[in-house]
Amino acid sequence: MNQIEQKGSGFLNRNQIKYIVILAMVIDHIAWAFVPMDNILGQIMHFIGRLTGPTMAFFLAEGYIHTKNVKKYAIRLAVFSLISLIPFVYFEFGVLPISFADGGSGIQIKPYPGVMYSLLMGLLAICLWDRTKLSKTKKVLLTIVICFLSTLGDWPIFDVLWSLFFFLYRENPRKKWQAFCIVGAICCLPMVLMPVFVGNTWWNGMYNLGIFMVPVLINYGYNGKGGSRHAFHKWFFYLFYPLHLLILGVLKWIVFAS
Repeated sequence: MNQIEQKGSGFLNRNQIKYIVILAMVIDHIAWAFVPMDNILGQIMHFIGRLTGPTMAFFLAEGYIHTKNVKKYAIRLAVFSLISLIPFVYFEFGVLPISFADGGSGIQIKPYPGVMYSLLMGLLAICLWDRTKLSKTKKVLLTIVICFLSTLGDWPIFDVLWSLFFFLYRENPRKKWQAFCIVGAICCLPMVLMPVFVGNTWWNGMYNLGIFMVPVLINYGYNGKGGSRHAFHKWFFYLFYPLHLLILGVLKWIVFAS
């Protein structure tokens, strides 16, 4: 089988789901910029935002299967990782990736290129398992290295493993979603429980459970079809991602800065 297993009973194609999770991403980022996490609105907005990373990992695995040129796919992710570097760092920290520390006493380096980079690492992991003849042990060790490298990006480790398992278990839906849930539980449980141990409101990390909406969205919403092949749909996320971060960063650090 050369595609990810789908029931085909959903009512949304790939393009439509991508736009839904892009909207979820914007809601999430607006919350990070302007809404306190320790209130109900912030939790709801972040809960919705948990749709984006896992769903993009799912479609990365699909993209790998359907792309005619994996090298071009990787280059595209790499280029937009670099383009996203300044907007992502500015949105997160209000500074450029390379800036002077307070008082000009030193240089601060924040090499965080965002989710495009994490997806690139996920693509690299898929290529490692699909296109090399290395032993399983070496593949596992190199996957651990890739996961470590992904910590510079957004959704680190998560998107690498999810992308990989979505690909490896594409013909076995049960194993695919079991792997998804295991990775999600291992990665999310500490973040769900952490507020309890650091003295914050106990439900501060509950929004992370939003990742478990993804199996519902994919299994019951996705019809397995790509939708229109117009170039707009291909390039929209690549261009929108850094642009919306830049706009929100300006609003956060300049327009509404206290």
